[in-house]
Amino acid sequence: MKLIATYLIGLVFGVGISLSGMANPAKVLNFFDLFGAWDPSLIFVMGGALITTFVGYKMVFGRAAPVLEPAFHLPSARKIDAKLVGGSALFGIGWGIAGFCPGGALPALGTGQWEVFAFVGALVVGVALGKGLQAALAPDLQTHT
Repeated sequence: MKLIATYLIGLVFGVGISLSGMANPAKVLNFFDLFGAWDPSLIFVMGGALITTFVGYKMVFGRAAPVLEPAFHLPSARKIDAKLVGGSALFGIGWGIAGFCPGGALPALGTGQWEVFAFVGALVVGVALGKGLQAALAPDLQTHT
C-alpha cells in the first residue's frame, strides 16, 4: 500500500510540475530575470504550493499518526547554521543557473532533452560528493556544533 501511495503522490507532483510549467527551465529563468523578460507566474505557483502545504500540514498533524506509518518522523534540528545557509544558497544558485530544482527536473526527464539528463547527472554527482565531503569532515563538524 505504501508503494502505491508513493507512486500516486509522485504522479500528482509530476503532473503539477508539468502543468505549472516548472519543468521548463526558461519559465523559471524568466522569473529570475527581473529587468528582462520577467515572468511573475512562478509567484502564483509558489503561493498555491504554500497554501496547499499549510492546509495539508494542518490536516495531517491534526491526526494522532500518519495513515501509513505508526508515528510521524520529523527533523529534530532547529538551529540555523552554516550548513543550512550554505546548502540553501547552493540550491538557489543552482536553480537560478540551470532553471531546474531537483523536484522539477525529475518529471522533466520525460521530455528526453539532454540538458535535463545532464542536470540530473550533475545533481547525483553533487549529492555523492557532498555526502563524501560530509563524511570526511564529520569528526571536525561534530566538535564545532
